Amino acid sequence: VAITAPGRLAGTFRAQIKQPVIGIAQLAEQESSPIAQIRVVGAELMAMIAQGQRLGQIAGKRHELSKMLGPGGIGQLCEPDSLVPALIAETHHMLWKIGCAHRIGQPFRQLEDSWVGAIVCSLRFGAHRAIVETRSPPCKPGISNTGTHMANFADCYWTSSDGLKLHYRDYPSRGATSAERPPVLCLPGLTRNARDFEALAEHLSQEWRVLCPEMRGRGDSEYARDSATYNPMQYVQDVTALLEQAEIARFVVIGTSLGGLMTMVMAMTLGDRLAGAVINDIGPVIEEAGLARIRGYVGQGRSFATWMHAARAMEETQRAAFPHFEIADWLMMAKRVMTLGSNGRVVFDYDMKIAEPFASAEGAGQVDLWPGVAALAGKPVLLLRGALSDVLSADTLTGMQSRLPEADVVTIPGVGHAPSLDEAEARAAIDRLLARVA
Repeated sequence: VAITAPGRLAGTFRAQIKQPVIGIAQLAEQESSPIAQIRVVGAELMAMIAQGQRLGQIAGKRHELSKMLGPGGIGQLCEPDSLVPALIAETHHMLWKIGCAHRIGQPFRQLEDSWVGAIVCSLRFGAHRAIVETRSPPCKPGISNTGTHMANFADCYWTSSDGLKLHYRDYPSRGATSAERPPVLCLPGLTRNARDFEALAEHLSQEWRVLCPEMRGRGDSEYARDSATYNPMQYVQDVTALLEQAEIARFVVIGTSLGGLMTMVMAMTLGDRLAGAVINDIGPVIEEAGLARIRGYVGQGRSFATWMHAARAMEETQRAAFPHFEIADWLMMAKRVMTLGSNGRVVFDYDMKIAEPFASAEGAGQVDLWPGVAALAGKPVLLLRGALSDVLSADTLTGMQSRLPEADVVTIPGVGHAPSLDEAEARAAIDRLLARVA
């Protein structure tokens, strides 16, 4: 994987550290590359090897693979030591204690003095938060490289009515007529964040401006002080504040699951500003089987030693919804919904307390959202359903269609809750909807 002699003495000691060549196929089933696999000439090098492993942890924490071709894709150089935080995290914590909140910037500079091999070339910026929380300007450029696509966006922030600093990605349109078109607002599911829409936003931003907000308690948005505010009505209020602060008069909304519930509420409260809507695998009636399945995993607070462990855990809980997924797909899903914690372990990228109001009897299911469906009448609307969905039934979809006879209704084959919107059928349907809006 890499020889781990760090610092300016790497050139001197590199020749003294020998590591057997391990085929990528063998790496597929290995959790880490322990020190036992490295033959050391000179006991004085042991401390430097340990430091090198920690530098590897830093590299894995700040970056992730730009392309995952299969089980051989590795996002960490070694098994992180959960008892010893990353060097940068330690340093930043000390700076924070003395009142300095500046980001420890440009991680590559900290890796230039160490020889961590060509794996650094396959790592990328921008997909996850910085190594530790820092104060950021309202907008800063970001780059997300997923697979073969490169998407440019700005990391921006807005303020909620109760003072939370909330994050969104702003993908500027690359099209000549973008100023004449309303922006597209992408609203994610319960435990998800802006990374869910990476591929879709890259596609749509060829002609449309795309905003991907992260609800309170998710991704780079601040966690709520009161867990009772983790509810769809509060999320709609937060998004309304974003629209006001960004000076957006009209918009198209794409809502997945929870985002679809928000879309129906917004149709009732902001109907005159809504230029079109996509409701992805959700309706006014939520099937109890789907709710029970979601309650079974939300807020558990699990963590994982490696991205491979995280991907396998996603497969265990989501296999029924995505029966055709391969390991590369599960890795991609894990990278979208999880991040690396301060101790180097892979954790879910949301506040575990979002499960508290969701599990209570006063959750979103108590609100009658059929008027929200009816409020979309006369607008360009796309209704999507996964053929295997246990959240949106075919009967509920038929009821929605009867109230919106002009809506485009598409069922995505071989997918449950919820379609990723990267499917060819979903992508084509969204393009048709936006053509109607344009």
